[in-house]
Amino acid sequence: MAGYLETRQDHLRRLRRIEGQVRGLQRMVEEDKYCIDILTQVSAANHALQSFALCLLEEHMAHCVADAAAKGGAEAEAKIKEASDAIARLVRS
Repeated sequence: MAGYLETRQDHLRRLRRIEGQVRGLQRMVEEDKYCIDILTQVSAANHALQSFALCLLEEHMAHCVADAAAKGGAEAEAKIKEASDAIARLVRS
């Protein structure tokens, strides 16, 4: 069971907003808008995606990793490694 089930609708709303931002970027390029204005919007879209990712990671840690840690064993080790790898990918991006 996904750790974000309770907040699924909130996540979908956020992702639709981000999708709109990206479509807006495409429209800005099609309309030959000023480069700095486009870059400002790219920064906003990146921030929105990072914020979403951190929220999802927090929920994953609170539910999936915590549940596995409570059970212990190989599953717990695998979930912790998986979360650690996800954090590393987010930090590098």
